[in-house]
Amino acid sequence: QMQLVESGGGLVQAGGSLRLSCAASERTSSYAMGWFRQAPGKEREFVAAINWSGGSTSYADSVKGRFTISRDNAKNTVYLEMNSLNAEDTAVYYCAAGFISGSYLEIALAYDYWGQGTQVTVSS
Repeated sequence: QMQLVESGGGLVQAGGSLRLSCAASERTSSYAMGWFRQAPGKEREFVAAINWSGGSTSYADSVKGRFTISRDNAKNTVYLEMNSLNAEDTAVYYCAAGFISGSYLEIALAYDYWGQGTQVTVSS
């Protein structure tokens, strides 16, 4: 059972940046990796995903141009660089892994493993 541990969350002012990391307990080179977030009272939503090789990425419209997902398979780690943060980005951010590709990258139910989440709070 793969374990995923997120880190890097915290409190940041609007316009600031954060870098989230997700470390896996085993090799991730065969898995697509995704980031999702859930704000209070809202459904979990897709943020960004990257395929197994890192050659293909996908982003929610709300974060395009501000967030960048990347991975280092040698370290079994995926990252989410978040810039120009605003109050609407406040949420718990979750990392996920799955044997998926294409349009499934944006579907939470398609992922096999999930981390516990890390809180991101943006103050305005």
